[in-house]
Amino acid sequence: MKVLILAAGQGRRLLPLTAEIPKALLDIGGQTLIGRQIDAFAAHGIDDFVVVTGFAADKMEEALDRIARRDHVAIRTVYNPFYAVSDNLASCWMARHAMDGDFIQVNGDNVFHPDLVAALLHAEGAEVTVAINRKDSYDDDDMKVILEGNRLTEIGKTLPLEAVNAEATGFYIFRGEGPRLYRETLEEMMREPAALRQWFPAAIGRLARRIPVGIIDLTGHTWCEVDFPSDLTEARRLVAQWDAAGAMKLPSGPTLLRS
Repeated sequence: MKVLILAAGQGRRLLPLTAEIPKALLDIGGQTLIGRQIDAFAAHGIDDFVVVTGFAADKMEEALDRIARRDHVAIRTVYNPFYAVSDNLASCWMARHAMDGDFIQVNGDNVFHPDLVAALLHAEGAEVTVAINRKDSYDDDDMKVILEGNRLTEIGKTLPLEAVNAEATGFYIFRGEGPRLYRETLEEMMREPAALRQWFPAAIGRLARRIPVGIIDLTGHTWCEVDFPSDLTEARRLVAQWDAAGAMKLPSGPTLLRS
């Protein structure tokens, strides 16, 4: 299993903290945010990572090189030159050549415990699976989903609230034919006039009209998406609790390849 991390953005809503570094390099309890992500996956034996970079790519590559050496994992970077003028559909399209086998895609601003990774790895084997979370109410910034049983039918931020069943948490699993179908959908959408203004969940929504898209319910797992200063405070609070409960034991060689 490979992990694809989308980390091209600056994180303007966190300025001035992100004036010189992308939010994936913000300090979360003594480690970078993306370092904690890679640690969580490495704790479950995953050692193959692709990271889409953009803003401050040189600083990101230096940080990833250190992480690769520390955790003995392979990290390849893919640079998205459109990061400043596009949404993240373009980042996924730039990384399409890495979608050559089973992989997990994760947003580069999610902070989560390794236990969540275990849940992802044990998810049932749909070709495309979206991790969801259920809560009492949803806001404008949530990536909302509509379900029919255990099948996702629609995904987007502007879905009618009365029809919403859950939110997407930023974890997507592709298996079997899923990577090829996703790659083909990205290719198709990037040829359309609105491509640079699209978020990648639009590709998941298009796939859901063609094939069954499954779900894994992460309700009850603790995670945090870092978009605003208050989110950063919450992320630091969470990791302080996790670290106090015991340091993670990581497998211990590293390769950073650039393309």
